[in-house]
Amino acid sequence: MSGRIGGVGSVLTWSALRAVKCAELEQAADGWGRVSNRADAVRDRIEGELLPGLRDTQKGEAPDAAVRGLRRLGKNFQYIYTECGLLRTTLNSLAHEIKTQQRVLQGALDDAAALRFTVQADGSVTYPAAGEGLIDGKPLAGGTASGVPNPGMVPPTGLVAPNPNAGKAQDIADQVAQAVRAAADADWRYARILRSLKAHEGLGVPVATWTDAAADAATVRDAARGYLKDAIPHDASPAERKAWWAGLTDEQREEYLAVYPDQIGNLDGIPALVRDAANRDNLQLLMGKLEGRDDADSATKLAALREIDRQLRAVPEVGEPPMYLLGIGDQGNGRAIVSYGNPDTSRNVAAYVPGLNTSLDKEFAEGDLKRARDLSIAANQHGAPAAAITWLGYDAPQSPDGLASLSVAVSGKADEGGLAFREFMNGMEVANENEDPHMTAIGHSYGSRTVGAAARQSGGIPGVDEIVFVGSPGVGVDSADELGVGREHVFVGAAANDIVTKLPSKEESAVGLVEMLYRGPAASYVLGDLADGGDDDVWFGRDPSSEAFGARRFEVGDGPFLIGKGNLNIDAHSEYFDPEIDRTSVDNMALITAGRAHLIQAEKPR
Repeated sequence: MSGRIGGVGSVLTWSALRAVKCAELEQAADGWGRVSNRADAVRDRIEGELLPGLRDTQKGEAPDAAVRGLRRLGKNFQYIYTECGLLRTTLNSLAHEIKTQQRVLQGALDDAAALRFTVQADGSVTYPAAGEGLIDGKPLAGGTASGVPNPGMVPPTGLVAPNPNAGKAQDIADQVAQAVRAAADADWRYARILRSLKAHEGLGVPVATWTDAAADAATVRDAARGYLKDAIPHDASPAERKAWWAGLTDEQREEYLAVYPDQIGNLDGIPALVRDAANRDNLQLLMGKLEGRDDADSATKLAALREIDRQLRAVPEVGEPPMYLLGIGDQGNGRAIVSYGNPDTSRNVAAYVPGLNTSLDKEFAEGDLKRARDLSIAANQHGAPAAAITWLGYDAPQSPDGLASLSVAVSGKADEGGLAFREFMNGMEVANENEDPHMTAIGHSYGSRTVGAAARQSGGIPGVDEIVFVGSPGVGVDSADELGVGREHVFVGAAANDIVTKLPSKEESAVGLVEMLYRGPAASYVLGDLADGGDDDVWFGRDPSSEAFGARRFEVGDGPFLIGKGNLNIDAHSEYFDPEIDRTSVDNMALITAGRAHLIQAEKPR
C-alpha cells in the first residue's frame, strides 16, 4: 500500500486494497513476537541465573565489573523486548484495520455483482437502465455513480423520475470510497509509526532511548485502540478480570503486556507475576518519560523510580523475600505497590497503607518499602509463607495542607483511598492460590483512617481477616465492632510518646490543632488532654487504643520523649516498623500477619 505494503503504487485503489495479504502482515508480526519473547527469556536468564551465580561465587573488581555489564545487558534486552512487542502489535493492528475495510469493500462488490452493476477501476459504479419516465414511460437511462464526500447523498435529478438503480449504485460507490479512504489513512498512520520504531544505531540503550520508547508506546496504544484496548475489563470485578485474563491466548497476553503495561500492571485480580512483569516494563517507560521533563515534581518521582528499579534489579540475600512490583504510576502524588514475597502463593498476606505526607519520592522508596520488607522477614519466621505489601494506591494528604486540611480530607482522600484499597485487597484474595488465605490490613497514621474507610463499607474489606492500626489519629468509627472483622480481630499499637495518637478531636479542641500547626506540637499535646478528659477521643473519632473502642492493644516501644534536650522529637510516630528500634512492635505485627495473634504481647488499653 502506497508503495510500503504489498508493493502497490502511490495511489490506493479498491483492487489494490482487495489484494493486500493481511496474513503476511500477521506472519511478520509473529516473527517480531518471537524476537520479543527471546529477548525476554534472555533477560530473565541474566537476572535470574547469571547475576545471582556470579555474585554468590565471585568477589573482586573484575566480577563487579561483570555484574555491571550484565545488568546493562539485561536492560538492553528489556528494550528489545519492549520495542519488538510494539512492532508486533503495530503490524497486527494494521492488519486488523485493513481486514475491516476489506470486509466493507467485499460487501459492496458482492452487492454490485448481485445487481449486475459494474465497479470501475476508479471506484465508480455503472448501472443499467431501469424504471419508467414520467412522460413517455420508457426505461430511464443507466449511468455512473462515484463516491462522494458525503456518502448517501445523490445529486438532484430535476423533474425527471430517477432511475431506481441510481441510489443503489451510489450507496455501493460510497462504500467502496469509504473503504479505500479508511485503508489509505491506516496505511499512512502506521507507516509513520513503523518509521518511529526504528532503533538508533549502536549497542547501548541510553536514557534518551527509553524516553523515545515511552513516546513509541503511547503512539502504538493510540493507534491500536480499536484492536486491543476496548477489551480490557476496567469496570469489571477482580474475579471477572481474573477470568478474562485466563481466557486469553498466549499471543493476546503478550500483546497486552507489550502495549498496555501500565493498565495490565495495575489491574486488580490478575496474577502477581503478570502484574510484576508489566510494571517492570512500565517502570522503564515511566523513567524515560520523566527524564524528558525538568520540573520539580518529575524529578522527585524520577528519583523514587530509579531507587525502586535499583532494588528490583538487586539480587536478594539468602533469607530475603523476593520483590514484586504490583503497581506503579506517576498520577497525582505517585503510585507504587510493592510486595515482598509472592502474594498469590503465600498463605499469609499483609498490606500496609502509609499515611500523611507519603508520596512517590526517594524517602518512600527507601523507607516505606523497607517496612514491608522487614515485616515479611519477621512474619516468615512463624510458619507458613508470608508476603507483606506496601500500598501507595491513593493520594495521602501532603504538607503544608496536611493536618490543616484533615477535616476536609476525611471525606475525600481517605474515602477515595479506602475504595481503591478494598478493590486491591479483593484482587489479592481472588488471585491467591490458597483455599483460604489469611489476610491482614495495616494502617499507619492517616493510613489507618484510609483502612477504616475501607473497612466500614458493607461487607468490610474483601478477604481481610485482621486489621491493625499503629500511630493512629482515629479511624473514622467509634467502635472496633464497626470494622467488619469482629473486635477480637482488630489490633492497635500506640506508643506512649506518639503525639499523633493523642490529637484532640476537632469538635473539642480546634484551638489545640491550630496551636500544634503554628506554635508547636507541645501546645496541642497539653490541650488535647485538657479537652478530652475521658482520654478516648482523637481527631478521627474515638481513640482506637482506648478501652471504649474495644480493639486489642499490643505492646510497642514508648518512643523518645516529645521534648528532650530542648528539642522537639516526634520520632515515636514513625518507629513502629523498625526492627532495630522497636522489635516488639514488629514482632507483634508479624505474629498477627502469620495468624498467631494469640502469642502477641498485650498491653492495657488507654
